[in-house]
Amino acid sequence: MPASFIYNQPETPRCSGTLLLAHGAGAPMDSPFMDLLAQGVAKAGLKVARFEFPYMAVRREDGRKRPPNPMPVLLEAFRDAYNTCRADNDGPVYVAGKSMGGRVASMLADELKAGGLVCFGYPFHPPGKPEKTRVEHLRDIATPALIIQGSRDPFGKPDDVSGYALGSQVAMHWLETGDHDFKPLKASGQTQLALISQAVQACVRFISHPGSA
Repeated sequence: MPASFIYNQPETPRCSGTLLLAHGAGAPMDSPFMDLLAQGVAKAGLKVARFEFPYMAVRREDGRKRPPNPMPVLLEAFRDAYNTCRADNDGPVYVAGKSMGGRVASMLADELKAGGLVCFGYPFHPPGKPEKTRVEHLRDIATPALIIQGSRDPFGKPDDVSGYALGSQVAMHWLETGDHDFKPLKASGQTQLALISQAVQACVRFISHPGSA
């Protein structure tokens, strides 16, 4: 199934290229979170292309919830989306994703020779199981990478992540009191929109100078 994209175009481009953004396991490419994120990145000056994995595209057609495709299918769908995006757009393509989408992007960044990698809420481990890590490929990754993570994310909190041997190309940006969807504690005085805005700014700064991560 060929990828179908939602594009968010910047009014004033500040970065060349396109951010290829994949959704997480449970919500589609046009979920409220993905809309806010993509619109924010485009407003900050970088083009965004969103696409859906096959299981989510089928769900859009019949309305039935289903689990994600097996990882080989997710990887191939991302490859296809990347190749299409690169052929249809000028400049470099940066791979990115929310949660599961970020994990898939991170597994392909080197193979695809992406301009950079951005993960929004990386699933370092299943909730409550920090010993079951998903970081092996991040130890030797050559692509400049930025992981933007809420400090309350059950898929990877600061104490968990500090114990992982991440590669020198991987930079972390923590969103104080944010959860997996960047929702903060009410007592923090922050809002989800404010944390998404912080994530957007961190992403665009990184894309502007990916080698500095």
